[in-house]
This record gives sequence, structure tokens and C-alpha cells, in this order.
Amino acid sequence: MFGFLKNKLREAINKFSNKVETKVDETIKKEEIKTEIVKEKEEKGFLGLFKKKEKTEEITKKEPIIEEPEFVEEKELQEEKGFFAKITEKLTTKKIDEKEFDELFNDLELVLLENNVALEVIDKIKEDLKVDLVNVPLKGKINDLIKNSLRDSLEDLLKETNFDLIQEIKNKKEKPYIMVFVGLNGSGKTTTIAKLAHLLKENKLKCILVAGDTWRKAAIEQLEEHSKKLDIKIVKHSYESDPTSVAFDGVKMAKAHDFDVVLIDTAGRQHSNKNLIEEMKKIVRIIKPDLKIFVGESISGNDLILQVQEFDKAINLDSIILAKTDVDEKGGAIISATYVTRKPIIYLGSGQTYNDLEKFDKNKIIKSLNL
Repeated sequence: MFGFLKNKLREAINKFSNKVETKVDETIKKEEIKTEIVKEKEEKGFLGLFKKKEKTEEITKKEPIIEEPEFVEEKELQEEKGFFAKITEKLTTKKIDEKEFDELFNDLELVLLENNVALEVIDKIKEDLKVDLVNVPLKGKINDLIKNSLRDSLEDLLKETNFDLIQEIKNKKEKPYIMVFVGLNGSGKTTTIAKLAHLLKENKLKCILVAGDTWRKAAIEQLEEHSKKLDIKIVKHSYESDPTSVAFDGVKMAKAHDFDVVLIDTAGRQHSNKNLIEEMKKIVRIIKPDLKIFVGESISGNDLILQVQEFDKAINLDSIILAKTDVDEKGGAIISATYVTRKPIIYLGSGQTYNDLEKFDKNKIIKSLNL
């Protein structure tokens, strides 16, 4: 996960920081030149006055007049000190303006786009970096400043939910806790359901599986095979049966036999297929699940964002599980999904074993990017 993005991001940060360094060094050099000119003018002015005074004394050759010592007002001293302090500050402070930042950010923006990071996310990262880098003193190593700013931005982007599925299930007073899984064809719903069922069983929760995908060939057999391996009950009907009826029977059986959790598989569908979307709405309307989960492929990139948004319009999703993260070298969807859709990612799926499901951890994501 993140292999390609991690390497490209490192290259882009280094390139970005080098350009910033060059830009601020140019600014400092210009200020140094200005300061030298000011200093030269002041010296010439002072010497000119001194020579003029000497010439006047030679011409007059009068007795020296004793004058009272001239006292410099404290205000004048402060002004003089303030002037030189400003000169010093310009020499020691590194700054870039907004126009320079926009030009320098282009390379980093391109890397993020190439790795499926959504435009909304790139805009937020850009604005966060501006706060830390534009028209402010850039002290220390520029590379570290950029990495720290980027890390802070990602921490804000990858907002973790306090939602604890295991605890939520245990806290529900009236059993069972009902979950419906939706998504596109081949997104990994059935395998994800099996992994989650295994996790729940490990946490001493009694589960039942519902084969609500009555359209895809071998979908029922696939879920049934998982139920045998996991030793978990399954409710199924014949193909082309009404999925809502299958789901209803599953919930009914769960209530009758004191099951803790019902996991309902549904047929994969495109958001553009009106009939299948209406069917999905019917399942949700009749069953009234506690959790509506969208299962999508991490490798879908920005398409995943559109998929989540369309399914959310139809049934008001509660959360996301991203599958196939182990083959996602870019990782843009993981970074973008929660921020753009406002739906929390609760689990990440990888690999083919039942243990290959882990709770979403933003710190682990950021660490994977070497930030």
C-alpha cells in the first residue's frame, strides 16, 4: 500500500523544498544588496558632513566655541535601533509570497493528482501549506517544514471516527444488530462480509449471513462456502428470488434464535441502474438496518468517490470499507474518501485470509507515507 505514492511524494517534497530554498535565498540576496546600498549611502553622507566641517574650521580659524553636549532623545535611539533591527530581520528571515508558492506547488499537485488524490483534498492540502509557508519566517530546514505541514494536513483530512463496531453491537439493547453491504460488481463485498463475520465471531458475537445477492451466478454458493469454513449459519433462497424477502427471513431467524448480528449481502450494482437502485432502497426501507456499509475497491481511485456519493444519495450510507488495499500502490482513495464524502472508513481489507481486515488507523496511513 502507498508504494508508488510514497516514493513520488518524497521526490515531490524534495523538489518543492529545493525550489523554496532557492526562492528564499534569492530574496535574501536581494535584501543584502539593498542593505549594502543603504549602508554605503549612509557612510558617504556621514563622511561628507565630516569633511565639510573640517573645511569650515580651516577657513574660519576662529577660537573654538565651547558648546553644550548634544543629547540624543531616547525616541531617536529607539527609531535608529528599530531601523537596524529591521535590516537584520530582512537578512535572517526567509519568506515566499503567495504567487511564488503557487508556482512552486505545481510539482507536488501533479504527484497528488497522478496518485488519485481528489481535487478537494489537494485544495485543502494547498491551503494548509500556505498557512505554514506563505509570508511567514521559514526557520530551520525547509524540507522538514513542508513534511510537518503536510503531515498535519493529512491528520486533519483523515479524521477518525470514534465509532467502535464491536461496542456498538454489544450496546444495542434489542437484538439483532443488522448490517447491509452495498457496492459495485466485483468490489469485494462477499469476501469482506466473511472477514467481518470472522472478526465478530472472534469477539464472541453470534452471527448469521444472508445471501441477498440472488442475481450473480455462484454468489449464493460463494457466501455458503464461507459460512461452512467459518461455521456460521446462513439464510438463502433460490436465484432470482426477491432480495428483500431473503433479508426479511434472515432478520426473522436471527430474532427467533437470539443471534447478535445479521450480515446481509446484496447484488453488485451500478448507480445508473435504476431498477437495482430501487431494489436496494426497498431492502433498506423494509429491513431498517443499523448500519449501511459501502464496500469499494481502494484501487478505484477517484471513481470510488463518485460511487460513494451516488450510493449515499440513494440510501444515506453510514460508513465505508475499502477492499484490496494490498494491491493499491497509489492510495489516493484512502486519503480522499472520508474528507470528500464525509463518510468514515471503518475497516481496510487486504489479502485473502479471514484475518486480513484491519480497523482504519490514520496514524498508520501517515506513517506508511514516511511523513
